[in-house]
Formats: sequence, C-alpha cells, structure tokens
Amino acid sequence: MTMQLNKRIASVGLVLVIVMSVSACGNMSHRGRNTAIGAGVGALGGAVLTNGSALGTLGGAAVGGIVGHQVNK
Repeated sequence: MTMQLNKRIASVGLVLVIVMSVSACGNMSHRGRNTAIGAGVGALGGAVLTNGSALGTLGGAAVGGIVGHQVNK
C-alpha cells in the first residue's frame, strides 16, 4: 500500500513540475518553447523506457530538445 502511495505522490509531483515549467515559457520565442517542451517530453519518455535510468532520462531530454527545436523550422 505504501508503494502505491509513493508512486501516486511522485506522479502528482511530476505533473505539477511539468505544468509549472510550461507556464514559465510565456515570454519565450516559439522555437524556445518547442525546445523546452520537447526536452521535457523526451526526458519523461526516456525515464519511462529505461525504468528511471539517469542516462536514459538525459538522452531522452537531449533528443526531445533537438526534435522540438527543429519543429516548424
């Protein structure tokens, strides 16, 4: 039961961090915003695919940031 509670708290915390990060993009350029969102989504995807590996998370963030930067170029 405690493990499920910890996962739920971590999930809510992650959602709050993502929402706050995206709201901080209000004064950014369109390309900068796409880069930040791509890096966030990539980090989340990398963490999920590698079961929370730091290297997988950083790799996902890097790839996501590059893809986000190239969108609408």
